[in-house]
Amino acid sequence: MAVVDMKKSQGSTVDRGSYFLFTLVVMGLGWVIAAANTGISYLALGMDVIPIITGFIGCLVFVMALRFLHCAWWLAFLSFAPAVFVLVGSVQYAPEAALDNRGVRQTVRIAADSAADGDSNHRFTLIGPSGQLKSTLDYDGDHPKWKVGDRVEVVSDPKNVVPMEAASDVDPGSQLATLLMGVAGWTGITLLAGQRGFVRRRAGRRPVFEDID
Repeated sequence: MAVVDMKKSQGSTVDRGSYFLFTLVVMGLGWVIAAANTGISYLALGMDVIPIITGFIGCLVFVMALRFLHCAWWLAFLSFAPAVFVLVGSVQYAPEAALDNRGVRQTVRIAADSAADGDSNHRFTLIGPSGQLKSTLDYDGDHPKWKVGDRVEVVSDPKNVVPMEAASDVDPGSQLATLLMGVAGWTGITLLAGQRGFVRRRAGRRPVFEDID
């Protein structure tokens, strides 16, 4: 009984203003992680593995911060859903924006498909107005949208940093929307975690499987 009373007295000392500030800090952390990983993707154009790794680490950091804010795990686990949007948007926005801003558009004809022998990874050889292009249009999968003989509008990077893509697939706006959806999801979960975490700490409650006393 004395232990219970001590926990309640400790929980009741939680200050609402300080906890609201803690909530804002965690919210800001999520925004910084999303913005920073987008910046890293810009700096590492053509090397998607780098922002994928840093973004994954950033998402884990946010999950742990949310766990401490909520004083429970379920909202932290729930935050993995918008984390996927943050990761995809922050990694894909930069290369698509680069192609959209500085890319050279041209209509080409597909002359050959490297997967004609049964390979599932397609590397389409392209013929443009000036002859065969050095770059190929790549598609990894069993059901490509194009076939030999088709005419396709492509966007290529004059600096040869970002891989060539079909013009119809270059849509930085949708990637930015994906990123913002993820950030909005994190923001809503953080506000809920702050409110519930304050109540839990005032009551002296902790995650069930961490309460080993």
